[in-house]
Amino acid sequence: MKFPFVRPLLATLLLAAGVAHAADDEAKVKKNLESFLNAPAVDSVKKTSYGGLFEVVLKSGELLYTDGNVSFIIDGSIIDAKSRKNITQARMLQLMKIDFASLPLDQAIKQVRGNGKRVIASFEDPNCGYCKRLAKDLQSLKDATVYTFLYPILSPDSTEKSKNIWCAKDKAAAWNDWMVGGKAPAAAAAGCDTSAIDKNVALGQKIKVTGTPTIFTADGNRLPGAVPLAQLEQAMNQAGTK
Repeated sequence: MKFPFVRPLLATLLLAAGVAHAADDEAKVKKNLESFLNAPAVDSVKKTSYGGLFEVVLKSGELLYTDGNVSFIIDGSIIDAKSRKNITQARMLQLMKIDFASLPLDQAIKQVRGNGKRVIASFEDPNCGYCKRLAKDLQSLKDATVYTFLYPILSPDSTEKSKNIWCAKDKAAAWNDWMVGGKAPAAAAAGCDTSAIDKNVALGQKIKVTGTPTIFTADGNRLPGAVPLAQLEQAMNQAGTK
């Protein structure tokens, strides 16, 4: 007598066993690596399909590799010799992506240029020299909507300036006056709600924004630093519109 359901059932059981075994291995790697680091620093562990390695993502955003026994740790890029693809770089770009639609855009300064169809969001400190260079470059950007999240991480003065800009009657004008023209914003009026600044700092920390400017395109990809305008234009065009 034949039982046609036996093979699919057996395959399912073997698959489940394999998944459970992999989870056990990943848990073991996490435990041993955190013991080595002497801190609960591991965010995730994943068995890779190359070299018997495990990919380890730290809570700091760093990417490491190790074997099942954590007998060695690789801190660097892995290159696929056949395709010449930088596996680590590609993975980091994937890990650093965000859900653009989840950004609280009401906490950002909004500027619309032309038809505004292309969209970016940037996290910037008002005392950041690279942010000032970006602000000047963005004056030439066409057909785009720019959301600037005030992200004061450099000094107490950065926080003060951010609050003053946020409390200005015309936030975009106050931002550009300072970043492009060097005109300091007027002091914030008493009672102005500046809670958005604190929320931005918490948000930036959550999505691992460690420097300014950090730009996100509409597809969630991250561009760290004041990238050249041509590179930004290319990234925006590839991202499409939101």
